Amino acid sequence: MLKNFQIDDHTKNQMTDEIKRYFLEERGEELGDLAALLILEFVADKLAPHFYNIGIQDAHEFMSQRVEDIFELNK
Repeated sequence: MLKNFQIDDHTKNQMTDEIKRYFLEERGEELGDLAALLILEFVADKLAPHFYNIGIQDAHEFMSQRVEDIFELNK
């Protein structure tokens, strides 16, 4: 259950509410709390690490460019 991330109860409730709202508005389906929580856990466990890694790669590229900019000042 959300092994990779620590999410406080308030935030978890907000996220499950967003999932329920999405399914209702976009698909016309009403989800219960358990179904929304299971979707949240799936996203957190299976998908979020990929987005996290993309964020890390983007940050690395950004910082590498800034370091190169600093070295350019030295020339």
